[in-house]
Amino acid sequence: MITTLRLQASAILLGGLLAGPVLRTDALAQEGPGQGYAKIASGAYSVVAEVRAKPGKEAELRAVTLPLIDLVRSDPANLVYFLQENRETPGHFIFYEIFANEADFESHNAMPYVKEWFAKLPELADGGVKVMRMQILAPAGD
Repeated sequence: MITTLRLQASAILLGGLLAGPVLRTDALAQEGPGQGYAKIASGAYSVVAEVRAKPGKEAELRAVTLPLIDLVRSDPANLVYFLQENRETPGHFIFYEIFANEADFESHNAMPYVKEWFAKLPELADGGVKVMRMQILAPAGD
């Protein structure tokens, strides 16, 4: 009996280690996949931007860009902010940002930390920042 219990306990422990973390299904049911999308209105102001480091400046550009994550996400006007780096081309960064409207985005660009970041680009970036200004679309009825 004791051996059986030990084997069962070992199997449960080993199963948990092999399967990774256990997800709480009650939390997923309440929050559910995609629930955050409801916070973004159709027509919201979206920006996709890219910047490429000059050869040999990849680490420096990354170092001055990473602090933007916390700074932009702490801005109450910012709804979504992701900084991404191309796995195959280090130093090639893509920004994905969503604001409720263009005025909020322009206010963001006027922030001192954004201006400071842009001021460093002539030394670090090849060709500046390419920006696509977009709008969020939603299915009919949303």
